Amino acid sequence: MPTPPNSQLHSSLNIRVIGLATFASMATTRICDSMLVALAQDFGVTTGAAAGVVSWYSIAYGVIGLLYGPFGDRIGKLRVVAAACLACGFFALSAAVSPNLTSLLWARVAMGTFSAAIIPLSMAWIGDSVSFEHRQETLAKLTSWTVSGMMFGVWFGGIAADYLSWRAAFLTLAVALLWAGWSIHRWTPPNQAATHHYSGAPYFQSLLKLWERRTLWILFLSLFEGITVMGAVAFIPSRLIQHFGLSATMAGGVMLLFGMGGIAYSRMARYWLRLIGAHGLALLGGVLIALGLFGLAVADHPAIGIASSTIAGIGFYMIHGNLQTQASQMAPTARGTALSFFSCMVFLGQSLGVMIMAICLDNGLVGNAFVITAGLVLLLGWLVSSVSKAN
Repeated sequence: MPTPPNSQLHSSLNIRVIGLATFASMATTRICDSMLVALAQDFGVTTGAAAGVVSWYSIAYGVIGLLYGPFGDRIGKLRVVAAACLACGFFALSAAVSPNLTSLLWARVAMGTFSAAIIPLSMAWIGDSVSFEHRQETLAKLTSWTVSGMMFGVWFGGIAADYLSWRAAFLTLAVALLWAGWSIHRWTPPNQAATHHYSGAPYFQSLLKLWERRTLWILFLSLFEGITVMGAVAFIPSRLIQHFGLSATMAGGVMLLFGMGGIAYSRMARYWLRLIGAHGLALLGGVLIALGLFGLAVADHPAIGIASSTIAGIGFYMIHGNLQTQASQMAPTARGTALSFFSCMVFLGQSLGVMIMAICLDNGLVGNAFVITAGLVLLLGWLVSSVSKAN
């Protein structure tokens, strides 16, 4: 499949509209992290029970996300992204008016169902547009938008929990998602909705590559990352609130520092890759995440908790960006489907990781869980490095 010129991707219009969508999607994913304690108090349940708004969202995101790849490959990735933003925005409005936890859980399931299309298909569109040797650098630029969305989601979730209402957070999300969907629908030229024409035989031949040994290994590592890293990250704000005594607003602010690590990675990815290569980034990322989680587990001083969160953030994007790049090459003529599989593994892993961490939290074992996760992340970094080196 011929690769279109990179200049197509770099137009300010494309970056703006796609970036806005991924920003809103990631904010949707992380909005509840810093409000779990407030939700538990509001609905009269444990923090572990309130964490269902994260875990069930992740399950819906992972399972239903598998369906979007074929649609994106067939009718145009950006068309699907626009529709998904509009639908997700509608259910964000539904979440804002939920009368009880059950209603909120169902609204979050619906939000996860539609949010699942946005980031994977945006990444797939980039994969169709940029050659492999430039792809990790370009995906890193998109990462700056998704990281900004993560930072906003966690930060504003904390602000809303302390000073407004968690309902205000969902109303804000609804506005952002509806605006993103309309912007893509209105301003993306029709000839950019799909990057290449769908062709049945090459498409299904490419899907067979998803069952090759190396591809299955990448998908397994994505699942492993979800269980370990993503599961732990969802509970960093709760750890900062309950163990270090920070307010929800302060915990959300600390997660801004976590996200700044991602911004630093996205801005410096080109230089890091030249200096130590993709395999070196994966190793370094595993070490930094492990150090951050260990600090959150054993330290008592808030300053150490804040520093540990920042260090973990830098490491996370070094590993995750590497896996994204590897996943973008799994099935070049069915890239939307392949990246949907990748996203499915990450979010199913996160849902399992969140469930495990929730049990640990309710039983006073979250510190022990962070220590065990730190050791597993060192293994993850080494495994991802091995895959990158073999590429």
